Amino acid sequence: MLTSLVAEGNSLRSATRLSGVSINTVSKLLVDVGTARQKNHDEHVCNLKTKRVQADEIWSFVYAKAKNVPEEKRGFGVGDVWTWTAMDADSKLMISYLVGSRDAGYAFQFMSDVALRLSNRVQLTTDGHRAYLEAVEGVFGIDIDYAQLVKIYRTEQIVGEARYSPPKCLGGRDCQ
Repeated sequence: MLTSLVAEGNSLRSATRLSGVSINTVSKLLVDVGTARQKNHDEHVCNLKTKRVQADEIWSFVYAKAKNVPEEKRGFGVGDVWTWTAMDADSKLMISYLVGSRDAGYAFQFMSDVALRLSNRVQLTTDGHRAYLEAVEGVFGIDIDYAQLVKIYRTEQIVGEARYSPPKCLGGRDCQ
């Protein structure tokens, strides 16, 4: 029951109240399950015969958005955080993921893990994030078919329109 509560999106405190167990128990269970799932992923998601890989980053935050983090709480692990993802475009298998900063170091670490899990040359598509350029070349060299898909967004804001979501995507251009 406890894992179901957390898996369904309940907060730690909510899962604690609903299950009647200590928050320390819920936290320990999450760490144990995460460790077991990572081990399982490392053992079974390897030597993939994938043809097409799509990579992207997902933004989130811990405690508060970076611009709202108080000075005394600033540092690694607080503020903006990015989950790097690489997915088989056909099967939707999550090949690799990495949580950290959105910089060249994490890009290289992420692409290194992706490469270790593949058994053949693939076609890789990413967004236009500059960190991918050096990471992909540094890890794969010429043994990859790589393209960046850069989205083109509407830039003008309609009068009276509030900005609660990204602007409308008008199309994209392939940067090979």
